[in-house]
Amino acid sequence: MNRRNFLTLTGTLTGGMLVLPSFLHAFGSQNNLIVGEQCLVFIQLNGGNDGLNTYIPYENPLYYDLRPKIALNKDAVIGKNNKMGFHPALKDFAQIQQNGDLTVIQNVGYPEPVRSHFRSQEIWQTATDSDKYINEGWLGRYLDFQYHDHKTTAGINIDTIDNLALKGLEPNSITVKDPNLFKVKPAKEENVKLSDNPQLDFVRKIANSVIEGSDDIQKALKQSKTEISYPKTGLSKNLEWIARLVKGNLNSKVYYTSLNGFDTHDNQLSVHERKLTDLNDAISSFYKDLKEANLLQNVTIVVFSEFGRRVKDNGNGTDHGTAAPMFIIGGNNKGTILGNNPNLSDLDNGDLKHQIDFRSVYASLLKQKMSFDYSKIGIKNKPVAGLF
Repeated sequence: MNRRNFLTLTGTLTGGMLVLPSFLHAFGSQNNLIVGEQCLVFIQLNGGNDGLNTYIPYENPLYYDLRPKIALNKDAVIGKNNKMGFHPALKDFAQIQQNGDLTVIQNVGYPEPVRSHFRSQEIWQTATDSDKYINEGWLGRYLDFQYHDHKTTAGINIDTIDNLALKGLEPNSITVKDPNLFKVKPAKEENVKLSDNPQLDFVRKIANSVIEGSDDIQKALKQSKTEISYPKTGLSKNLEWIARLVKGNLNSKVYYTSLNGFDTHDNQLSVHERKLTDLNDAISSFYKDLKEANLLQNVTIVVFSEFGRRVKDNGNGTDHGTAAPMFIIGGNNKGTILGNNPNLSDLDNGDLKHQIDFRSVYASLLKQKMSFDYSKIGIKNKPVAGLF
């Protein structure tokens, strides 16, 4: 059994109490934690978020011509800036940008785009070309460079399934559904004998790392509390957990979570409004929580989707498309708009042409926030200028 499979077995299935043999508690100790480290928080919008109805080119007549059934009325658009503005459900996004803490990166995508949900997510998570396949994620590769052996809580995925982006050669991340329930307790065992078998030793070592990860998470939770009220939604709860872990000095380098439901082929206006409301309210609470704790400058929030939607509506919604905006919040970003407004008169077979490669955004995050040479993990794109 290799390390990653063992950690997946012990870490991903921690919806409740994990019980391990008592002899495993004889190994290891908790590392000292350093206050104030930078971290990245990724919020993945699964299903392909409609960027044109999220950050809206309200002054472009083609927007209304091509979307007669789903275009947002100009008067409803908020946070207007340079002929672009936010969906009315994103009122706090608009305010956060007004505060100077939110950057919009327009027309983000990649060459030879793929409209398959699974494959496009895989491309974003591995940061490879659309015709190449690898087994490790871009964040997993990054974390491999940060630790000589491995650190279980270097990456925290708040979800029920593992995320390819965090997969590396070493098990430097863990998937937890509910951090409060991620507790490791020893089983009562009699006459347990330690073995010189190196394979058993190896299993014990990895199991011990899960114990240490559990201890680190529980310590961080004990050292923090929720100081504001979060909405009672799944994403809000996940971000509340992440805020607790950041405030509790867990010092993970990467946190990851997701929000489903953006595949709006039908009934888009109402469905999209509900999903954007969930997103807005969750991020607004997370933002306020971090700001009140004076930690916003240390936390960079990245909101993205695997692709946007087709420019022309299908009568009641939109089908799979290509380029879309990304949103960067916190981390002392410059609070600006990067890239040109979407060009609706120059399309590629009905889709927006991407202007900024998503790997350029990754390069900026790694270089400017994590002080890491992005070329070491195979990213060749230059960083986006003007983000931080």
